[in-house]
Amino acid sequence: RAKHSGADVGWVSAENREEVSRVLEIAARAADRWDVTATPFVSPAVAADALACLNGRADVVVVPWGGYANAERVRLLLGREEVMAGVRQDPGTSGAVVALQVKGNFMFDPAKHPDFLGAILGTGVVRGKVGDIVVQGESGAQILVDGELSEHFETTLTQVRTVPVTTTSIALDQLQIRPPKVEDFNSFEASMRLDALASAGFRMSRSKMADMVKAGDVRVNWRPAERASAELKVGDVVAVSGKGRVEIVDVAMTKKDRFNVTFRRYV
Repeated sequence: RAKHSGADVGWVSAENREEVSRVLEIAARAADRWDVTATPFVSPAVAADALACLNGRADVVVVPWGGYANAERVRLLLGREEVMAGVRQDPGTSGAVVALQVKGNFMFDPAKHPDFLGAILGTGVVRGKVGDIVVQGESGAQILVDGELSEHFETTLTQVRTVPVTTTSIALDQLQIRPPKVEDFNSFEASMRLDALASAGFRMSRSKMADMVKAGDVRVNWRPAERASAELKVGDVVAVSGKGRVEIVDVAMTKKDRFNVTFRRYV
């Protein structure tokens, strides 16, 4: 059985270290068992760090699953290779994540993401039991939760703000997920440094971006950026507090040895 000491997560940012350590403990238990084990829902940053820690493990397979493709908050499904074949093919078969339809008339008292989250936590559950919340304007929201708690929410989630609501379980294929709004554009850069690309991607000065990196307001692939001089590559995602995120989609060299960078900004 694998042992996980504090040294395994020493590189993980302090804010995520406890949750990542818990994931590794669950992974160690999963390696000893012959069934699929799921972590609580975790943030993208915790998921990225935990996947990095588990990378290369031969005794356990990990599949991130939040109820739909590209979900932000996910549970990590863990198990030995022999029991994970079906889950790899279709994570929905695990039953670890279920969807709820929360309906009400929010025309006169609009509710936002924090309102739905507050109402959910008010039923006595912890944050790790709750995944993404897809707000649907005046009609309510669709919410991803721990598969064992659907009945709990159906009976206890009866009001959001001042609005009475009905909560029912729905199939995952009934989720109405809008594709994110994106903007693709190109910029010619002298280097692939974080401060250069992020300043182009977010259309702000390079010195301002360097200051935001120092202040801890910039993340690369969900992890805090430590150096403005860090080199980026295709596939990297840069998030800036309050500004959204950009992805490096493609890079081509010009005849003058500059980088023609294709950005995708999520707006």
